[in-house]
Amino acid sequence: MTGTVIKNTGSSYIVLTDEGREISCRVKGNFRIKGIRTTNPVAVGDRVSIQKAADDADYITAVSPRRNYIIRRASNLSKESHILAANIDQAAVVISLREPATPLTFIDRFLATAEAYNVPAILIINKQDIWDKEDRELADAIKHLYESIGYPVFIVSAETRAGIDQLKNELTGKTSLLAGNSGVGKSSLINALVPGSGLKTGRISDIHHTGMHTTTFSEMIAMPEGGQLIDVPGVKGFGTIDFAAEEVSHFFPEIFKESANCRYSDCKHTGEPGCAVVPAVEGHRISQSRYASYLSILEEIQDPAKYRKPY
Repeated sequence: MTGTVIKNTGSSYIVLTDEGREISCRVKGNFRIKGIRTTNPVAVGDRVSIQKAADDADYITAVSPRRNYIIRRASNLSKESHILAANIDQAAVVISLREPATPLTFIDRFLATAEAYNVPAILIINKQDIWDKEDRELADAIKHLYESIGYPVFIVSAETRAGIDQLKNELTGKTSLLAGNSGVGKSSLINALVPGSGLKTGRISDIHHTGMHTTTFSEMIAMPEGGQLIDVPGVKGFGTIDFAAEEVSHFFPEIFKESANCRYSDCKHTGEPGCAVVPAVEGHRISQSRYASYLSILEEIQDPAKYRKPY
């Protein structure tokens, strides 16, 4: 029997079979996918085969080859990775400008990972209902920056539903991963996009102004108009994994474009003779924030033991 994994409950997986049944399945302890060292051998979105065992429990026995997936470092010091979702049409990073404020480096690391795994990405800026004039100006600047690179940007409010219809048009008919820091309003956003989904929403910590986890496990939610949203737990950081230093510039489209003018093909863009990227940063053709994110990934690759920063 075959189906699609639609939820990870921690101890088991819910599989929607091709016949339309939802079955709770286990994964044997020695189950691993060849070539990928991850904390979760099965991810939401995976196409799987299931079989009933002698103990009358249903087990996932095989995972079909993935069309793509989004992956991140499992923890700051871990050498293992965690697959957020598999077989997706696009990945959306949900951010907020306050309560909490999402670091630009988090956005850039997410987008670079999407580029590395050939997943189209979009940016959703939520909570516009609580902005002041400075926040609106910042949102416009962020929108201009990322749209100039080629990423669609949506400014919305899950609370007032501003921008929700436009975002819904972008998501309808596609399987989309929604990821972001805890507290950015991702669950509220999904509730606005899919009325009746009933996801729990949380409050912001009064002390730290950061989000409090409400999504515990990854889950695929069907949209009434067609398509699916994959909701994953909020993450504090987005550590990259398996990036080679010479490849990182490929995952920043504007840096990769300028690098064609570098004197040496193996230029790392950190001050080498004839580098075209650094002058592009100084000339504001590449943003300083994006370049800083690029350097932070290089730093992590060169000395992963010192990687502590909450990106």
